[in-house]
Amino acid sequence: MKNALLLHGSCDKEEYYSDEYPSLSNSHWFPWLQKQLLIRDIFTQTPELPKAYGPTYEDWKKEFERHDITAETILVGHSCGGGFLVRWLSENDVNVDKVVLVAPWLDPENRRTSDFFDFDVDKNLVAKANKFHVLYSADDMPSVLESVKKLTSAVDGLPVTKFENKGHFCFDNLGTEEFPELLELLIA
Repeated sequence: MKNALLLHGSCDKEEYYSDEYPSLSNSHWFPWLQKQLLIRDIFTQTPELPKAYGPTYEDWKKEFERHDITAETILVGHSCGGGFLVRWLSENDVNVDKVVLVAPWLDPENRRTSDFFDFDVDKNLVAKANKFHVLYSADDMPSVLESVKKLTSAVDGLPVTKFENKGHFCFDNLGTEEFPELLELLIA
């Protein structure tokens, strides 16, 4: 069965515990994308990853692996969720249908994570999916731009699409909850 997992990124502790913000799995373009995939008969889940303000790889891995991951699975990771997918795919012998990393973040300065990104990136990462894409915007945070640079130098043949004026691909940057460019990659 074709399915998709959409993984959110991290946030600060104040946002995580505030009633003023939706949960990360229900913010930005996640609900819209989930609905768009569901109406195309792609069973889609957006798991809430634990303690996103101080992510622990083993905790995220445990939650992530509760879901079916097969050769028909689509994986989308935003920011820290994208970084998580890079590590998980690097450390596991799997093949999936598609992987899209949106503004992948690997905490290059180790400011918010401890050992979350303590791993070697698999140079053959692209071969683990039928289609693999990295999306980033030229006006994103320097740590994301550094993460993308690290990935492009570590991974052979990594397809990268550069956008202008999309920031970190959050609602505040996009001005909408829709992300049609991402949907198009997933259903193509």
